[in-house]
Amino acid sequence: MTEITDDRRFPPALAEVAAVEFPYDDGEGFDFEPYDAFDSAEETTDWIRNWTGNHELDGDAYRVFGQDGTGGLAALWCVRPGRPLAEQPVVFLGSEGECGVVAGTLSDFLWLLADGFGPMEAVEYPDRDIGPQAELAELAARHATTPRRPAPAVIAEARAEFPTFEEDLLGLCR
Repeated sequence: MTEITDDRRFPPALAEVAAVEFPYDDGEGFDFEPYDAFDSAEETTDWIRNWTGNHELDGDAYRVFGQDGTGGLAALWCVRPGRPLAEQPVVFLGSEGECGVVAGTLSDFLWLLADGFGPMEAVEYPDRDIGPQAELAELAARHATTPRRPAPAVIAEARAEFPTFEEDLLGLCR
């Protein structure tokens, strides 16, 4: 079986997300700039080393697929061995040290976007409400394998499943 850490094929759902224009609306929308491919393994390793200050780490556990306007990054966190990328949780590591689990799977992340939440908003403002995004809801309906749930429920489920993500990640910092 191929290790998940070797998989850098961009999921079709993320390719479609990359084609969407995200409404920032002077801070009233959401701040997300999706990529059309994962960062390379080398770029990801450089990023996690710089973010943590720990030069013994590599970036194998992450597939970076987008950013916010400040340079905070959204990534699939490859924590479920033997499972495809679409079944890995989505995490956010901000430019100022913010971090957290955003969604339990790529499918749940699509529903989060459909509800008007980007990765940074899910970590920093999980109780806000900007409302549904029709284009993203249609995209999620085409690709999601999980039922639609409100963004706060998606965020709470992910945090409950991975309650020590932030603590563990910060423990890697030097």
